Amino acid sequence: MEIKYFCPRWGSTHLSFDRFLRKVRDAGYDGVEMSFSSEMDQVEKSEMLDGLTHYDLELIGQQWRTTDRNFNTHLYSFEKHLFKLCEGKPLFINSHTGKDYYTQSQNMTLINRAREISKEMGVKIIHETHRGRWSFAAHTTKEYLIKFSEIRLTLDISHWCNVAESLLEDQEEAVAKAIYHTDHIHARVGFQEGPQINDPQAPEWKKVLDTHLCWWDRVIALHRQKGSDFLTITPEFGAPPYLPLLPFTKQPIVDQWDTNIFMMNLLTERWK
Repeated sequence: MEIKYFCPRWGSTHLSFDRFLRKVRDAGYDGVEMSFSSEMDQVEKSEMLDGLTHYDLELIGQQWRTTDRNFNTHLYSFEKHLFKLCEGKPLFINSHTGKDYYTQSQNMTLINRAREISKEMGVKIIHETHRGRWSFAAHTTKEYLIKFSEIRLTLDISHWCNVAESLLEDQEEAVAKAIYHTDHIHARVGFQEGPQINDPQAPEWKKVLDTHLCWWDRVIALHRQKGSDFLTITPEFGAPPYLPLLPFTKQPIVDQWDTNIFMMNLLTERWK
């Protein structure tokens, strides 16, 4: 089974898209995970897609822009952004879906609408485990997965550690359920008090890092057992405010790009 690594556009928007893509290619990534802004016109989108082709990079579409509180407005925005991403013919779309305060019925309306758009456009759509969304916590996500077994996930388990203020030692059933439904990994390391440790290379985070590595090992093993052709991973240590800053100077205490390269190399060596 091939493991493909994708670079987040998040944190690199200060670079021109061409400069970003050259940097991504030279770092050894297989592709980019990113969204399209609602203001982007067809010409700009075509130039971006041509750039991906030029540098032989694949695209994972990322839908995170739906934040409306009103459900009907949220649904309209959700549809609009998914259709826009589908036009780019990504490998698949990773969606931040729904709200933690929407009812299960409302969130399932969004999930089912994503399924309809997926069938109509021929693009797979999966849903990220993320704070603020329907999948904000391990225990609530488990209930959805029990009732709606067709849901597929991007596993960003860092959020659940933060929400539960634990490394989920007492929620193994929910973690196992999520791993079974995972088709994409966001390799960010969270801890009991936050969604991102400051530096995965620091020895004080070894236990936390090892816990995440073991979770991801289980995803890899399951897909190998299933005979999957490939599995995708985005090392997604984020830009500020995920990335801690020094007080007063607001200087980052680590380099986001270098941290994600470290994670890609660590995982490549682990699973080679």
